[in-house]
Amino acid sequence: MKQFVHIALAAVSVLALSAAVPAMAQDASAPAPAADVPILTPAPDAPAAVADPAPAAPAPAVDQAATPAPASPAVPDTASTAPDATAPAAPATADGATPAPAAPVKPKVAKKVVKAGPSYAASTPVAIPATPWSSVPTFDAGSLDRLNGLAQYYAKIAQNGGFPAAPPVGLGAGASGEAVLALRQRLVMEKDLPEYQRDNPKWDAGLTAAVGHFQMRYGLQPTGKIDDRTHAQMAVPVQQRLIQIGHNMERVGARFIDFNTRYVVVNIPSAQVEAIENGQVVRRYFAVVGRPQNPSPEVDATITAINFNPTWTVPQSIIKKEIAPHMLKDSSYLARQNMSVMDGSGKTIDPKSIDWSSPKAANYIVRQANGMGNALGQLRIQMPNSESVYMHDTPTKKLFGSVDRFFSHGCVRVQGVNDLAAWLLGDGWDARRVTQEVATGERKDQPIPDRVPVHWVYMTAYVTPDGTAHFRPDVYNLDFGSASRIADAQVVNPY
Repeated sequence: MKQFVHIALAAVSVLALSAAVPAMAQDASAPAPAADVPILTPAPDAPAAVADPAPAAPAPAVDQAATPAPASPAVPDTASTAPDATAPAAPATADGATPAPAAPVKPKVAKKVVKAGPSYAASTPVAIPATPWSSVPTFDAGSLDRLNGLAQYYAKIAQNGGFPAAPPVGLGAGASGEAVLALRQRLVMEKDLPEYQRDNPKWDAGLTAAVGHFQMRYGLQPTGKIDDRTHAQMAVPVQQRLIQIGHNMERVGARFIDFNTRYVVVNIPSAQVEAIENGQVVRRYFAVVGRPQNPSPEVDATITAINFNPTWTVPQSIIKKEIAPHMLKDSSYLARQNMSVMDGSGKTIDPKSIDWSSPKAANYIVRQANGMGNALGQLRIQMPNSESVYMHDTPTKKLFGSVDRFFSHGCVRVQGVNDLAAWLLGDGWDARRVTQEVATGERKDQPIPDRVPVHWVYMTAYVTPDGTAHFRPDVYNLDFGSASRIADAQVVNPY
């Protein structure tokens, strides 16, 4: 059964609400949310959700943390072409945000989808386990409704004084006093810590777990103490979070989505890929996405084929900005990159005969032969779209271990791409067969028997169906317009 969502301007009332909330100082003495704002009391021994069934590889500490979320705190309601001979990737952290604002059209949600947790506007405390390895999707038909509820909940926090002052960097085990009390108050507000643990002035194991849960929800390393990044996230005023939620509602509400039985989601700020089937994430992978200078776009497309051992036709922009400067310095550059040059008729020409200082140089076709050094790796996932982007393998796999994975020119590199390709191809395929197909070295396109929708989304705030609210960095400055904090790291293969 297919589900459709098309809700335009759904965030207008949220942005108006955030503007109406007075800008209040982040005061450590700020009052707690009013009594009618629910604070869920989590079950201390709640079991963690089942992890992604894909074979596990050592997971880098990043947006997807290998440390499970604390069991105690729960947050209610984060033509030249294509494969990869690498082992399937470890599942990434649930990178993972509800009445609707002024008259949004409520989407129909299939009953077979993961049982939804309570909304942020609910009044009955319910315990919901949440884990970074959760099988709940980042993006589904209920995403907008859950963001609506989160906005209303945060608006009440703002109306009651906002968040306490951010705790000092270095606060951790062994600490006690007013800073610990203020931290507990903050964690209770965001439902990382149960209400009954609010007034303990000493740092204990439960507080370490709650800080780790907060860090998981914000895509941080779960250190369990206040490090620089955790302090920075806690220093963001609730009014700013309301603006962020509003922009995410605008982006989600403007999409016309076919939530098929099987679909793929790329959440760009999280740098992760989810393969979703019957409302649950059955595969989750680390990804490398576009750097701020070359952002990955939001697109809705259909995956039509797997391209084995692809060649790569270099885009004109890269010829102009990168290939030409390299050739001006070193005339052997293309040969070393296993690249050839062709004219408009497809005839191969000598690169040394081209004036690489001329703008006309970008009009030639530059193509990289398939093989281990190909910028697309050994597999490409074909998804025709107006932005000419796609998902693919990469020879630069070390970047999957980076904390911030924003290095590409806009396409998405997938760590477990062989495993994802097998899932897309369906019956009779597994990662081993995909690897064997790659090993032949033959250039081949394998159609997807049941074409699968794919959605690239830019969600810096979201609530997953289990009720867990997540926030991610605004790496492309679409929410706040401030300078990105993500460094443009030097990489061996920038494509």
